[in-house]
Amino acid sequence: MEFSTIRSIVSSDFDAVNALILRQLSSNVPLIGEVGHYIINSGGKRLRPLVCLLAAHACGYTGTHHITIGAITEFLHTATLLHDDVVDQSVMRRGNATVNSLWGNPHSVLIGDFLISRSFQMIVSVGDLRLMEVLADATNMISEGEVLQLINIHDP
Repeated sequence: MEFSTIRSIVSSDFDAVNALILRQLSSNVPLIGEVGHYIINSGGKRLRPLVCLLAAHACGYTGTHHITIGAITEFLHTATLLHDDVVDQSVMRRGNATVNSLWGNPHSVLIGDFLISRSFQMIVSVGDLRLMEVLADATNMISEGEVLQLINIHDP
């Protein structure tokens, strides 16, 4: 089955996630919107939001929280990529210049932090303590994994 076929199953929800992502990039700090839009428009298949939407669809979910959760997973993933590009000193991602190579490391880290804090706000808006627990545990595991990777960088 082709990727476009899979995505078509939840196409209206997928469009809603993308619209929510763009709305949630809104900030009184213009640079956040500028960099955020650069990141979002730099490509990527949005696999994590797609999995959230497909799971909701498969389970017969009829609410709207799956849209928010899809956007949250994309923001958290993107934040980890921003931070990872700084640590790895990457200059390219998905064929585009990385945020840190265009705006610098401090901008990349702080925009990543913005995406994490925005994710927290969105998690609170869903109002589900179990969701908060799962995402807190997952982001903690990601952070621990990144630190382990850093510690073992020259140890095959």
